Amino acid sequence: MGKKLYHGAAWYPELWSENVLEEDIKQMKEAGINVARIGEFAWSSMEPHEGRIDLSFFVQIIERLYENGIDTVMCTPTATPPIWFSHGHPERMYVDAELRTMGHGSRQHACTNHPYFREKAAVVTEHIARAIGSLPGLIGWQLDNEFKAHVSECMCRTCLTQWQQWLEQRYTTVERLNEAWGTQIWSEYYHRFDQVPQPGPAPFLHNSSLKTMYQQFSMEKIAEFAYEQAAIIRRYSSAPVTHNSSMAFSVDNERLFRSLDFASFDTYATTDHVPAFLINNDLFRNFKRGRDYWIMETSPSFAASLTSYAKPHPSGYLRAEAAASYALGAEAFCYWLWRQQRAGCEQPHGSVLSAWGKPTVGYPSVLEVEQTRQELENVILSTRPAQAETALTYSDRAKAFLKTEPHRKVNHRGLMTDFYTRILNTGIHRDVVPEGSELDGYKLLFTPFLPYITAEYIDRAIELVEKGSIWIVGPLTGGRTEEHTIHTDSALGSLEQLAGVEAVYTFPMDGSGTIGHAFGHSAPLSLWSSVFMLEGATAVGTMEGGLTPELAWITEKRHGKGKIVMLGSMPAGEDGQRLIEALITHYADEARVTLRSDVTPGTIFAPRSGDGFEVWVIVNMDGNGGSVTITQAAVDQFTKEPDRCRHTAGTWQI
Repeated sequence: MGKKLYHGAAWYPELWSENVLEEDIKQMKEAGINVARIGEFAWSSMEPHEGRIDLSFFVQIIERLYENGIDTVMCTPTATPPIWFSHGHPERMYVDAELRTMGHGSRQHACTNHPYFREKAAVVTEHIARAIGSLPGLIGWQLDNEFKAHVSECMCRTCLTQWQQWLEQRYTTVERLNEAWGTQIWSEYYHRFDQVPQPGPAPFLHNSSLKTMYQQFSMEKIAEFAYEQAAIIRRYSSAPVTHNSSMAFSVDNERLFRSLDFASFDTYATTDHVPAFLINNDLFRNFKRGRDYWIMETSPSFAASLTSYAKPHPSGYLRAEAAASYALGAEAFCYWLWRQQRAGCEQPHGSVLSAWGKPTVGYPSVLEVEQTRQELENVILSTRPAQAETALTYSDRAKAFLKTEPHRKVNHRGLMTDFYTRILNTGIHRDVVPEGSELDGYKLLFTPFLPYITAEYIDRAIELVEKGSIWIVGPLTGGRTEEHTIHTDSALGSLEQLAGVEAVYTFPMDGSGTIGHAFGHSAPLSLWSSVFMLEGATAVGTMEGGLTPELAWITEKRHGKGKIVMLGSMPAGEDGQRLIEALITHYADEARVTLRSDVTPGTIFAPRSGDGFEVWVIVNMDGNGGSVTITQAAVDQFTKEPDRCRHTAGTWQI
């Protein structure tokens, strides 16, 4: 990719007439759009009849864009197989958890594991890569569109067979599977792998191991499909390959991006959910370290479909989103979509232009983003995002465990975003790191909501602690095995001995009347909790009332030069938020975290490092203005004036 910041939009030229295309390109240039994403739903335009593939239109479009100074991200169109693939072939289609077979239409209606789908997807992708892979102006590839956004685990016959083969490869013998899953419960015992069902309709609940392992199987298979597609493209093109994913989809993003070239995501968070926007930036920055990520989709104003809509962004907010994204490590900030759809199920969705070619309510914000891109470009290109000293571990495998065992309908993304918000509110710069990420350089590590914690992860965390870092474990961490069963040696497995505790009880704390005290704050305790008896640790959080007032809910223990902190429960309500933020601040102080500031609520800072200098990009995200103390002499890059103490970010300003 070129040495520039990208400002882009999804464009569907196959849907429009020649005069519209001419006008679109003209107005893209006027709006500062320098990259277009095309092709993702165009399989029927490329191959209207099976075996008759013609890509000349898309070749001409890419050449035309390039002539006008606009680069292209080309997509594979495999999210929308044509009617010739679907009609009369229910065996090729996705089957949901209620065993309903999807028909043609919408998208993601095919089973991506079906061998005929894989064959035809490979054929069309190879044709696209051969025709387009070496064209000037092609700067990247996007595989498919939003894997598992509308569907999750397929229950078709093809998937059943592949699932049983996957189990045999994993367990080797059915006896090992039975032992691992505890299948004597409710007479679930299997004599052959071909007897193991999918977690489809059942009178009550499926065995936890069956359901969690099926999710893992599904995540592995969609990643496998992505790797197959990427390998085909790489035979004909040197442009990097990505996929537009999300924390919300039924994928393992860490596994998915492992063999792709850069990470990208889609987000439609509103101003009510600023942390939900920011956490994506701090996470996707770390899926491919050293490589900038892309925001492949966001709305210029609002998201909508035929059945719903979100509130539009206030004036100035899109600019703040873009500034924060570029500063936090994004190479591109792109919209869905350029011209409003005239048909289909997303006709009302926000766009840059209306279906009749006039600027929409979001258009002035797009012009502001382009101004911001130009203002920031030199600074961003001459620096890199600074590695944080504080890390929050994220795991899509944990998401699968909590989908199987949601307690009172807990939502993994919601839990993680809420915990992230607490870190954000303390003014600490943070990384959100995948479960398998290297941990070197972190002084403070948080590992909440990770029901199964691998021995390999524990080893890396302990190595970090021995060097002097603080590791905060929990809540809801460590209480399950890899197969989603209960430990039989201790409640939290090997964590207990390392942390110097015994988890005497694990139980739901909500409504029990338990008040937790710690760090000068008190709050009701909630969620499924662990309470501790000390076996070498020190009690930091004590309890009052409830069922276990004599036990601890926060403990700490020295280990090497550092410390392990066990967080057994989650304080609730506004008092709980203050308590957790006090905990974060306390241990950040103790760990000597310096990459932090006293930013006021609603304002963030994004530190970046250059050759012998540092840059802080300060962005107000809530429209109320904000301030931050700069601890050393600095120069404002916009005004070129010295700023030695306190910097104020005005409303929706950077």
